[in-house]
Amino acid sequence: MNLVIVESPSKAKTISKYLDNTYEVHASVGHIRDLPKSNKKAIDIPAGFVPHYEISKGKEKIVRELKAISKKAKEIILATDPDREGEAIAWHIKEACGLKNPKRVVFYEITESAVKEAMKNPRNIDEHLRRSQEARRVLDRLVGYGLSGLIWKKLRYGLSAGRVQSPALRIVMEREREIRIFVPQEYWVISGTFKYKNGEELTLICDEEPKTEDETNRIVEIAQKNKNWKIVSIKQTEVKRSPRPPFITSTLEQTASSRLGFSPSKTMVLAQKLYEAGYISYMRTDSITIGKEALKQTYAEIEKVFGKEYLSPRTYATKRKSAQEAHEAIRPTKISKHEAGANDEQKRLYQLIWRRTIASQMTDAKTLRTKLSANIEEENVIPNFSINGSVILFPGWFSADKEARGENKEIPDLNKGDVVNLLNIESEQKETLPPPRYTEAGLIKELEKREIGRPSTYASIIRTILEREYVIKEGRALVPTDTGEAVSNFLEKNFAKYISDSFTAEMENDLDEIAEGKKEYEKTLSNFYKPFLKELKSKENIEKITNLGDADKKFKCPTCKSSMVIKLGRTGKFLSCKKFPKCTGALKIDGTEMEAPKETGETCPKCEGKLFEREGRYGKFIACGNYPKCKYVKQSEEEVAKAKTGVKCPKCSPGEIAERRGRFGLFYSCSDYPNCKFIVKSRPTGNLCPLCKSLMMEGTKTIPERCSDKTCPNHNPHKLAGNKR
Repeated sequence: MNLVIVESPSKAKTISKYLDNTYEVHASVGHIRDLPKSNKKAIDIPAGFVPHYEISKGKEKIVRELKAISKKAKEIILATDPDREGEAIAWHIKEACGLKNPKRVVFYEITESAVKEAMKNPRNIDEHLRRSQEARRVLDRLVGYGLSGLIWKKLRYGLSAGRVQSPALRIVMEREREIRIFVPQEYWVISGTFKYKNGEELTLICDEEPKTEDETNRIVEIAQKNKNWKIVSIKQTEVKRSPRPPFITSTLEQTASSRLGFSPSKTMVLAQKLYEAGYISYMRTDSITIGKEALKQTYAEIEKVFGKEYLSPRTYATKRKSAQEAHEAIRPTKISKHEAGANDEQKRLYQLIWRRTIASQMTDAKTLRTKLSANIEEENVIPNFSINGSVILFPGWFSADKEARGENKEIPDLNKGDVVNLLNIESEQKETLPPPRYTEAGLIKELEKREIGRPSTYASIIRTILEREYVIKEGRALVPTDTGEAVSNFLEKNFAKYISDSFTAEMENDLDEIAEGKKEYEKTLSNFYKPFLKELKSKENIEKITNLGDADKKFKCPTCKSSMVIKLGRTGKFLSCKKFPKCTGALKIDGTEMEAPKETGETCPKCEGKLFEREGRYGKFIACGNYPKCKYVKQSEEEVAKAKTGVKCPKCSPGEIAERRGRFGLFYSCSDYPNCKFIVKSRPTGNLCPLCKSLMMEGTKTIPERCSDKTCPNHNPHKLAGNKR
């Protein structure tokens, strides 16, 4: 028996279809080892930045199973994803399971021909790639723990910083500051309604936007005195629009966000599923090339579906200095397959990829743009009034990607010199707008432009700053929170170098050079860490930031009438008396009264402290006055009744599973939490798993019930433990 190990159960299921009975395919279910949470045990810096890994919680059973199966195998092949992280997972499997001389294969697409070809060409684990990923992981830990620890001491406990997330937050804050200092400029838009030929009407807009009301009134008055206008020019321009290159990770995330409304994280999850099912090529890539065989299939499909006149073979040059990761752009593995995916969202994303791939090899679209202008008899006294139109002469690649074409706008069939009669003229005062806030798609584009991060990191960067609540989404716009602003200001003031574009981009280049074998792991980390540690130590004596600046002088302390300062609380900024702690007067950030916690007259059952009614982000609640030493929160009878599931806790006899809300949403835990820390993410059903006797929980439409133990085959319909041919 030969053993193939991949990281995903669904990938294992697809691959097993293409291998004969001599192979068994099993899944590690992602990473099986990681650095410990404690930073003291994680990295041995004096020994040369040696990381100390431990088996990830919940993966012990998988490691035991893989060890047992590998002992029976004649040949062991590690077929994790074809990037640095995949290389690292393969190495961790080798080390954790004690594998001797395993072979490594990579699948840039999971099709029968690709799998069989890859199996013919095994190699050893690429130590340079593996070390590059390890360097990234160690760097992130060193920066994250170093900066976060200082922020805890100087700003507020529980905050964090990161090597790549902090530059991303800084970019969002830079835009926010631009918006705040933006001074709007007035301008006027003048439009006229005209009648022509058989009484039909059209609207023309003044070519110039006056900056003053006097100039606006002058144009309107002259226009009204002359009812008979004439067409003074008709300008027509034929414009060619070329197709865009096929998708890379960043452009897929951007387009899926703007067209489908998918977050970058969601896009990558869906793309991973399509890749594992064999529908698309590997989705973490910054290469815009397409392989020769795939191009031949694409050319044939264009001729078949659209006609030979629509085919225009093209090659695209990458803009990045060193495009790496996978070898090709994101494309369908079988271009003749127009639809694919297990659900509607996967199908929509596949369609997006299919259309972009096909369009990239099609002819230019040709459009005719027309500008029709009218004026009074005495030209140059007032600006022209015009209308713009556009019609498609030849659709070209628009035929494949209809959403890219925009709307046709035809203009009236008029000739130069024709008379049009003014019926009405109006002016509307407007103001220039500040630069827009970044959307997720816009931030990814900016990160890529500044060379911050890599294809595999864009989604996680945005997910991190959202989960940390440094940024929130208002519609599609990313808006920094008070906490995010305070963290960014602190880092920009004290560690500007380490969150700058240039430093972050240089570190990414260093990691690339480790992957290419051009730089050494230890030397690269040492060159970074020594000055970084020195900088950290130099900031240890800076004063603790107890306030974020003076409040507006118009706001006075409601208790002693002293001036106030801005402070950062867990729910955002507020105004505090400058004499705190002698005076505890406080106001909301807008100067309105802050409701003081009210004593309930009850005693905390945990520590016998007093209970107070407070107001939090989810409304009013009753909690112990000794917080944070005591974290008791009282629930109302209605809340208790609503939260109860009726399911007994499998870990402690008196406990009952109840619904709770945390920073990441709903979860279900023992009613005796935190004494008992049993937690599941979905509502428990009360049944026990027939295989491992763990608690079963609600699943999905296709899997109504599944095991709460991630290592159990009943947790996943594709059997997490592996798939046999």
